[in-house]
Amino acid sequence: MIRVLIADDEPMIRAGVRAVLSTAPDLAVVAEAADGHEAVELAQRHRPHVAVLDIRMPKVSGIDAAAEIRRTVPTTGVVILTTFGEDDYILQALGGGAAGFLIKSGEPEELITGIRAVAEGAAYLSPKVAARVVAHLAATGAGTLAGRRAAARRRVEALTARERQVLAFLGAGLSNGQIARRLHVVEGTVKAHVSSILARLSVDNRAAAAVMAHEAGIVPGRPPQQP
Repeated sequence: MIRVLIADDEPMIRAGVRAVLSTAPDLAVVAEAADGHEAVELAQRHRPHVAVLDIRMPKVSGIDAAAEIRRTVPTTGVVILTTFGEDDYILQALGGGAAGFLIKSGEPEELITGIRAVAEGAAYLSPKVAARVVAHLAATGAGTLAGRRAAARRRVEALTARERQVLAFLGAGLSNGQIARRLHVVEGTVKAHVSSILARLSVDNRAAAAVMAHEAGIVPGRPPQQP
């Protein structure tokens, strides 16, 4: 059973997320928080597999809460819920160690898929979020969109063929175990590939690598469903 913490300052949003998760037999909501400070406390108390955080909350933001949860409860993965127009916040949360990014107005099934992926140690970016992050990086002086995509392709082409396969799966939200099954190798081999990919791309975490996979255009249009 995947234990989930929900944190959002709007009761209706929390109720909606809880209702969506109740349709998945392998997910259980173990705690709910109305602000970032409470989210950190409850994560430390309940140690859920995944914390689903609104990106903007009173007292302590979802960004700061995510970083503190990752620091004090490293076994808890963090999924950030965002709305349109919060791209700067997404980039900050990405740097803070969040592993999943979903649009509040997205499909309910995507929320369930994202939580399952993060619980298994994967990074999960909603396709809409990934597209916005890539475009936002270009719009904020990090190069034109075409330039960033070309640079990402060059960096990805420097990887081995197998590493490019792994990166594409990683960008699609698959865990190490899922990648191993698709490539018919042991999970330890995938872990070694992921470590090499992060080092060779000079990124800090799987979510950042997933963004680069999207920039390079090697991710399928829709992430595969969990087996």
